[in-house]
Amino acid sequence: MNSIDSVTLEVADTEAAARFYADAFGLDASRVRLRASDSPTSGFRGFTLSLVTAQPGNVDALFTAAVDAGATVLKPAEKSLWGYGGVVQAPDGTVWQLATSAKKDTAPVSRDVDEIVLLLGVEDVKATKRFYVEQGLTVGKSFGGKYVEFASAPGTVKLSLYKRRALAKVAGVSAEGTGSHRLVLTGGTRAFADPDGFAWQPELSH
Repeated sequence: MNSIDSVTLEVADTEAAARFYADAFGLDASRVRLRASDSPTSGFRGFTLSLVTAQPGNVDALFTAAVDAGATVLKPAEKSLWGYGGVVQAPDGTVWQLATSAKKDTAPVSRDVDEIVLLLGVEDVKATKRFYVEQGLTVGKSFGGKYVEFASAPGTVKLSLYKRRALAKVAGVSAEGTGSHRLVLTGGTRAFADPDGFAWQPELSH
């Protein structure tokens, strides 16, 4: 295993969720999938998904479309030291960060997404990093026990690790939460669960 081929969001209503993601983000169904689940979950689910774009105008376009489609604003889009971005929560409960490192627009505005990043909020970044390296992932960036970013191939979902409480703060939500993550990752050739309970399944199972 050396990458995430796709993520599957478990939702209560797949038809409603599909409409939301089509209207809000127009996401490629081969990378973000949906399946029905009534597994109990409450509060922060321990992860966020980020849509990285080329410029602030694209962030605004995605942000506006998401809110119009029914998303809840957790953090309004605004400038920061690292770029520009905001956070919304989809009706199914998934938290989405919409971001760019660019400071200004340099092309016509669109809702094009350059990269999808899955950030897992974990208790021990170093231990989880070791686990994923043992599974075959390659570290792209690492900042001690605070943040890790794994290398990813084009057309895949980039995986990053962050402290759970720090990620919740970035998302604008309480770090408390129980139950299912409502998330399944696809990649490699075998099924397993990581130290924080995130489930992986092989692509062949689809």
